[in-house]
Amino acid sequence: QVQLVESGGGLVQAGDSLRLSCAPSERTFSYYAMGWFRQAPGKEREFVAAITWSDKNPYYTDSVKGRFTISRDDGKNTVYLQMSSLNPEDTAGYYCAAMSQGLYGSDSLYVDVMYDYWGQGTQVTVSP
Repeated sequence: QVQLVESGGGLVQAGDSLRLSCAPSERTFSYYAMGWFRQAPGKEREFVAAITWSDKNPYYTDSVKGRFTISRDDGKNTVYLQMSSLNPEDTAGYYCAAMSQGLYGSDSLYVDVMYDYWGQGTQVTVSP
């Protein structure tokens, strides 16, 4: 069973930047898309960003557009989430997830149950 390994979380101040990484345990693992979700205490898990394998199209939730950038390093088969201008509302556990097949198109990228593999999560805490 492929595992997704996240790294890069931490405690930062408002306005700072962080870069999260997500890599599959099997380097040859392929997928339709990789996404990032987050969950804050007492809140539901929400979509943050996703990138498709074939064309590297990025998708973002409105609250992070212009601040977060998702990208992929083909050589390392690693997906990154570059987060800038962080604010306390970004505080959450961040999880990467892989969708094996794109049977339902890009709309499915925003839906957590459509993803097949999940990482353990990495905590991002932004202080005021």
